[in-house]
Amino acid sequence: MRSLACNAKLRLINEFFERDTNQLQKDYPSILEINVPKKSFLYRQGDHCSNLFWIKSGIVKLSHLTEQGTEVTIDLLGRGGVVGRFQDNSANQAIDETAQALDEVNFYRIAYSDFKAMMFHQAELAWSVIEDMYARKQRVERKLRTVLTQSVEARVIATLLELAEMFGIRCTHGYTLEIHLTQQEVADLVGASRSVVSTILNDFRNRGILDYTRDQICINDVALNDSYKF
Repeated sequence: MRSLACNAKLRLINEFFERDTNQLQKDYPSILEINVPKKSFLYRQGDHCSNLFWIKSGIVKLSHLTEQGTEVTIDLLGRGGVVGRFQDNSANQAIDETAQALDEVNFYRIAYSDFKAMMFHQAELAWSVIEDMYARKQRVERKLRTVLTQSVEARVIATLLELAEMFGIRCTHGYTLEIHLTQQEVADLVGASRSVVSTILNDFRNRGILDYTRDQICINDVALNDSYKF
């Protein structure tokens, strides 16, 4: 379900990182390709992180732990996404979010100074990062609006449609999410309790809007869109 522009951006990023490795590391010495298993942390809230992390494959969850101990899911990022501190950390400030691999994740870790130099010299690559950050900003703002103004059912529908757009693979019913999410993880994205979201998902399954197993969701996007009436 990804757009042609998104696919073009991913090709640009892949081509850049797959060029002459020796020259790349000479230009940006801190670049290191890393692979981590499911549920590993790229960094945790409270860490003094001075690196950025460019996702090559897999899904990364960004979350924040409130003072009351509630985990709030901020966003999910896939291939091409960049997370970490986008500013000089000379003040040694702690980062206020956690980045965790939802499945096996492969990424490039880059020091802030090298990332800044890369953006300065690679204009097309820098623009793709700007576009990605703007899209992320829009998703977070849209989520905030729905949490404040819409019912839980409407929020579930909006979240499923967004996930289908970002991570959907065409199947006979509509789209299968290439990301495996539990009902609790869907509830965290929606900003509601697991029991309420579970009831809504069961109702959608009974109505043929979606089907799911323990860790996979198949979405009938046409039926879901028809239900998306605010």
